Order: sequence, then structure tokens, then C-alpha cells
Amino acid sequence: MRLTGVLRILALVFTLVAAWLFASSYINHTSMKSISLRSWLGSEAPKPQNKCNNKEACPSHSFAFRLISGAANVVGPSMCFENIMFMSSVKNNIGRGLNIALVNGTTGQLLKTSSFDMYSGDIKDLLEFLKAISKGSLVLIASYDDPATKMNDEARKLISELGSNYAAKLGFRDNWIFVGGKGLKNKSPFEQYLKNDKETNKYDGWPEVLEMEGCIPKKMD
Repeated sequence: MRLTGVLRILALVFTLVAAWLFASSYINHTSMKSISLRSWLGSEAPKPQNKCNNKEACPSHSFAFRLISGAANVVGPSMCFENIMFMSSVKNNIGRGLNIALVNGTTGQLLKTSSFDMYSGDIKDLLEFLKAISKGSLVLIASYDDPATKMNDEARKLISELGSNYAAKLGFRDNWIFVGGKGLKNKSPFEQYLKNDKETNKYDGWPEVLEMEGCIPKKMD
């Protein structure tokens, strides 16, 4: 037999013996516990993230949402609903003023998105939009830059009827995020508001960013 063949046989025998010794040692030290490929590689599968990257998972009878207001007049707001980004700078569907998304309160289907310039726009556009909201619709609103210069009493009343506590007091460059609904009997628990105050503003002329997440109960037919 050639030397090469002998070396191959010896190498094979050595490999088998080493494998048997390693397996015996491993079994003894692990008390016959099973091991996965991910454990061999030193990492476990990442835990699934909650919808919209929220801290808490929402129950099946509710919708997950996450709202972030604009940052001064530089970074626009964003709206995530059931892991779908409804409005954001990336989607290029936001604008200065009020950014609004309408959602079917039963199915979670996006019905419409729009933005209203509350500094130099026409308040009639916002009024027409608010009056056309159908009963049972969820209303998500996020401010950007200035939400209130063009705001009048009629618009404040219509938004208050959606469940807002702060629509009546919105002022120049205030920051505001809100989730309400057409037909609510009580005020919404999903609302945050920061007044534009030079003593407390985080940015030069604007308050800090607002961020809110939560679970909205589905409307039952």
C-alpha cells in the first residue's frame, strides 16, 4: 500500500476518534440537552418586533399606532399604523401645518391622507375636509412647524368634537399630536400638546418633538 493511502486512512481514523471523544465529552457536560444550529453559531433568533416598533404589543382587538410630530420646521412628522407608514418625509406626503390621516375604525384600512398649511393656506380646505369625515372613522393628526395661525373657531370646534382636549387652545408654533374619531362620546386619551414658549422651547422658536404610541380599540359593527 502506498504511503499516501496509509496517511489518508490514519487521518480518517484520527477524525473519527476525535469526533467520538468530543461527542462523549459534550453529552456528559450538557446532560443530554439538545443544541440548535443557532447555539453553535453563538446567536439566537432575534425576537419579533412589535408593530410600529412599539414597546408593548397590542391585543388582537386593537390597532397599534405611533405618532411623531415635526421637529421645528426641519424634520417632518410621521404616522405609523398597524406597521404601515401612512405619512412621513420619506413618503413625501406631509406638509407644514396639520397632517391628517383618516382610517376605517373597524378594518384599519387607510381612507385618506392630507396636509393643510395653517400659516398661509386657506382654512376653508381644512373645514371641508373635517366636515366630510364619516362616522366611525379614526382621525390621526400630527403638527409640523405651525398648526394654528389660520385656525378659527369653527375648525377648533370640529376637531374638539373628534375628542380633542387641546384644539381650542392651539397657538402659533405649538406642537400637537392627536388620535380621535368621528362619533366619540368622550374625549380621546391619545393626545399630546406642547405650547410654544421661549422659556422652555428645545429648539429656537419651537418646542421639542412629541412622540406617542398605543393601542386603539377596534370599532365593532
